[in-house]
Amino acid sequence: MKQKVCKDCLAECALRFEGVPKRDAPWPGPRCSTHWRIEKAARKVRSHDLRVQQTYGLEPGEYDLLCAYQNGLCAICMTARCVGVSGKHLAVDHDHVTGIPRGLLCVRCNKDLLGRYDIAALERAIAYLTCSPYARMRELCP
Repeated sequence: MKQKVCKDCLAECALRFEGVPKRDAPWPGPRCSTHWRIEKAARKVRSHDLRVQQTYGLEPGEYDLLCAYQNGLCAICMTARCVGVSGKHLAVDHDHVTGIPRGLLCVRCNKDLLGRYDIAALERAIAYLTCSPYARMRELCP
């Protein structure tokens, strides 16, 4: 049986004026395992870009610009990163009435915080943390 040759390795060898590469190419393309990992990562990036463009109306590259604008962190908790160790992206938070994106949030902030409470409830939570009922009762608040 004839050995398949990785098309990317073959192209690299042609650029360097070398002979035929020696690595087997069992992956689709055909590709060797090294070039298949690179291709898979590129496909994942393209798929994410296309999904946020179609779902939220972001322009190509706008997700990355927003991520950089937020210093690569969740806009609320400021701890979760745009692409963490698990390779997960932050969620695109958007106004469900207008459909306009607001920012990038981690799953916890997007679902547990904003998905559950309205503005009035969040304002009450800030007032509670600033001066709790116990502190008001004891007249400890300024």
